[in-house]
Amino acid sequence: MNTIWKYQNQLPTVAPQHRVLLGEGQTPLVRSRSIGASLGLNNLYFKLENLNPTGSYKDRFAAVLVSELNARGQKVCIATSSGNTGAALSAYCAAAGIQCILVVVDGAPLPKIRQMQLYGASIFMVHGFGKDPAITSAVFDELEALCRTHELPLPISAYRYCPSAMQGVQTMASEILETLEGRVDHIFSPAGGGGLTLAITRGVLSEKPDAGFAKVNCVQPEGNDTIASALRNQNRKASAVALSTTAVSGLQVPGVLDGDAVIENCRKTGGTGYVVTDERVFAWQKALAQKEGIFSEPAGAVALAGLEDAVARNEVSRDETVVCLVTGSGFKDMASVERNFGLPPVETVDVGRAIGLIQPFL
Repeated sequence: MNTIWKYQNQLPTVAPQHRVLLGEGQTPLVRSRSIGASLGLNNLYFKLENLNPTGSYKDRFAAVLVSELNARGQKVCIATSSGNTGAALSAYCAAAGIQCILVVVDGAPLPKIRQMQLYGASIFMVHGFGKDPAITSAVFDELEALCRTHELPLPISAYRYCPSAMQGVQTMASEILETLEGRVDHIFSPAGGGGLTLAITRGVLSEKPDAGFAKVNCVQPEGNDTIASALRNQNRKASAVALSTTAVSGLQVPGVLDGDAVIENCRKTGGTGYVVTDERVFAWQKALAQKEGIFSEPAGAVALAGLEDAVARNEVSRDETVVCLVTGSGFKDMASVERNFGLPPVETVDVGRAIGLIQPFL
């Protein structure tokens, strides 16, 4: 089975018998059939992380984290999540026989919560967590103290907290560069706290290419602009926001977390920042489904919204090779589908009526 452990020289040392494998990694890199041309680009690709075992790139993180727990013989995992991390940890903990306890952000999508619960995790939602920086910091501080007392790690998908497990996410960059034989000009990555984008930059920078690095561009919704504007405006530090107001689930991270390192590393690759509206994100979520057949959660369309801005600014040229990260499955947040797209109800009719309704399409 090809998994992220194909790149075990890039990962923490975990004996094969302790690794928890569910088929993570080696996700498809699919060339655009329609959207690239509509943007005037000849070489646009989508990295389909929605096809990981639990439906998001966070499986790369969980595979390493839970393998490390398994190697140490730990039987409890306490973590925080906005949704996808919790689903991934729940699944891998279930496979390893480890009890998973999750403190989730206020308003995490119900399908993600149900996914965690079905895997057997215990869920606690904290009011204001993931929206209010003070509450978010307090949650992290309290959980860090609790885990320290019981000699447990606190799995948060950020280098600030779990640098070794985040190496699992770096394998995404390795796969992209390997598939395209190193010929990549731009990678567009969505960001909340910045862990994913930092992982991509680290993966890119570790390759030491002869012809320059792939530019890693950080894209954030305007309701959680902690990193992207600072990167574009030549600031060295990310800035927390008073309140995360974006409706894009999973990117509601008002604190800095890995933001400072993202700014530093994106600049090393030659990348910059893009801030996009929720409206454009949802529009591209729909376009991905209807033009490319890719069912993405809203966060998975953020990179594409950033690319749209880059094209408008003439910062990406027609023949450059561009990769947009599709980070999670649309099944993760069906409420946003119901809320944003006004899809028609499905009427139950007899066969004659059905045939009559089909005729106009022929």
